[in-house]
Amino acid sequence: MTRAVKGALSGLPSQFWWLWTSTLINRLGGFVTTFMALYLTVDRGLSASFAGLVAALYGAGGAVASVLGGVMADRVGRRPTLLVSQLATAVLMAILGFVREPAVIAVLVCGLGVAANAARPCIQAIIADLVPQEDRVRAFSLNYWAVNIGFGVASAGAGLIAEHGYMLLFLGNAVSVLVCAVVIFLKVPESRPESVADKTGGTPDAATADSAGGPAIGLGTVLRDTKFMAVVGLSFLLAMVLMQYTTSLPVTMGKEGFSSADYGLVISMNGLVVVLAQIPVNRGLRQANPITVLIVASLLTGFGFGLTGLAASVPVYIVTVCIWTLGEIMHNPTSMALAAALSPPTARGRYQGIYSLSWSGATLAGPLLGGFLIDSFGADTLWAGCAVVGTATAFGYWLLRNQLADVIAPTAPVETEPEQEAGLKA
Repeated sequence: MTRAVKGALSGLPSQFWWLWTSTLINRLGGFVTTFMALYLTVDRGLSASFAGLVAALYGAGGAVASVLGGVMADRVGRRPTLLVSQLATAVLMAILGFVREPAVIAVLVCGLGVAANAARPCIQAIIADLVPQEDRVRAFSLNYWAVNIGFGVASAGAGLIAEHGYMLLFLGNAVSVLVCAVVIFLKVPESRPESVADKTGGTPDAATADSAGGPAIGLGTVLRDTKFMAVVGLSFLLAMVLMQYTTSLPVTMGKEGFSSADYGLVISMNGLVVVLAQIPVNRGLRQANPITVLIVASLLTGFGFGLTGLAASVPVYIVTVCIWTLGEIMHNPTSMALAAALSPPTARGRYQGIYSLSWSGATLAGPLLGGFLIDSFGADTLWAGCAVVGTATAFGYWLLRNQLADVIAPTAPVETEPEQEAGLKA
């Protein structure tokens, strides 16, 4: 087991590990978005539909930020875009803790969606810049591991803190993002590949030429890349299912009489399973066909959420979370590595921005649709729909199996060598 862990962690550049550390710090204080639905419906007495609307506005801001952050990551640089994103997030998070008017909360959450989600394409582009293709699934998996270590700890702790008032959640989240920004500022260098404009001393244009001096790559080029956009579309479908944990799951549990502490315990299992299973699962699947991994992951995610309709106690809710979490940890790193493999080096920001749009768009559409279905048809309809969408996503990956077969191939397990430890220890 020790050898497996060392093999999974070794051989990556020190800059990646500082980025990993900043992500962990950020997520350890990531209280607010997870508990926003409970804050609005239980603490403030607002409707499930309004909670869904607020979550959708966060997603709408994130949809704008995904494209904007990706373009700015290519034009201005990954590092400055990431720093501005984090500073704006911290300010808006702190302000939200003092606001009581529902309309103002909605506007601020939309702005928070812009600020927070602009970081996503930057981080993904930095990882793709720093890590060679054969190690990217592992790198994305480890970064996702950091996200979930923080998420699990924050969810469990925030559920108890929320019992004494939500103000500490908002302020604690703001502080964690500020500390994250400091780590980025001090330890993570700019990683943007040199573009044609950089080589000639000019200013980067709206479209970036590829590293071989080929045709310019703008957003239109990305949108016309049918293979890449098919991956984006399938990621969107599965992300819509996954986003039900943010509003539909806590609202359903709240309607059934469970407390915020119960929800905190249930959802913390998501982070715990990722922490315990991410490395062994990632290592075990290294020689598996990535498309097969994506198909199985989609089915586990869809049916894991589908089984929520049968849950009536905390232990059963925990079982359902464990099922869809297994699908999540199989799907997300593999999908991210696939998107990176399809991205030209000097346009990674734009490509990762459009890929991130699938998640931001799902953050908008998923909770909004979930709240509507719960209010109009009941929670059982929603959870059954999740199983259907997961199956449809799996079928979509199956249809693309031949086109994507050579894009991201299985890699052999990495054995630990003494000199490989340097990247981790740095």
